[in-house]
Amino acid sequence: MMARLLEPFSFPFMVDGLIVGCIVAAACAVLSCFLVLKGWSLMGDAVAHAVLPGIVLAYIAGIPLAAGAFGAGLLCAVGTGWIKAVSRVKEDTVLGVVFTGMFAFGLVLFAGIQTDLHLDHILIGNLLGVQPRDLREVAWIGGLTAIAVLLLRRDLLLMCFDAGHARAIGLGTGFLYYFLLVALAATIVASLKAVGIILVVAMLVTPGSIGFLMSERFDRMLAAAVASAVGSTVAGLYISFHLDASPAACIVLAQTVVFVFALVFAPKRGVLARRAISG
Repeated sequence: MMARLLEPFSFPFMVDGLIVGCIVAAACAVLSCFLVLKGWSLMGDAVAHAVLPGIVLAYIAGIPLAAGAFGAGLLCAVGTGWIKAVSRVKEDTVLGVVFTGMFAFGLVLFAGIQTDLHLDHILIGNLLGVQPRDLREVAWIGGLTAIAVLLLRRDLLLMCFDAGHARAIGLGTGFLYYFLLVALAATIVASLKAVGIILVVAMLVTPGSIGFLMSERFDRMLAAAVASAVGSTVAGLYISFHLDASPAACIVLAQTVVFVFALVFAPKRGVLARRAISG
């Protein structure tokens, strides 16, 4: 019985996909908590879409695709911050203009070159087709980014809640702001091969939202986010094996189910708990 239950993970490609998926899930979940608290969910969407022209240009130049993706993502994030600082246009408007423009530019570039690069792998990922080199790349980028964010979590948390107070006590809010943008770009680069451009948005938003619903303390929020992301990755891969469906899509659907459960049954912030208090 147990052997049959574990059958999907008897295949090497499933094991590699599981390892990469869990690394990506944990890294995205850590950053997701700060994005949710900071109100930067749309920023993750913007940067994820904006990496496409960087990928295509890197392919044309013959350099690693991750380098091009990181450069384009960083350009989008920093450019958005700069436009917001020098104009009166609201941040969500700037994000909408920048990321749609860069994504469209990437599509135009992609259509104009002859390549065996599959656009669907860029858009929805290829989790079960990762190579050992990809696994090492994801481990290094995702692992180092998550560790760096965790080391600065107290300063980042204060900046997310009250940037004015953080500035008053001497924290380098400018450095923390751009550090968070760089970490976001790096995390998206690490996630591309696993879940692709489109679905990485959910990986960067849903775990933090689950953690926010489940706890009022940040450390517990972080733990809940990582646990839900990793658990959804295992469940999504298992389901995708039996349904012969997209692993990335199944992972995100599993996260969505957990979010709905948290939304309804969370101890203090769930719908049922709030009704009990108000009633």
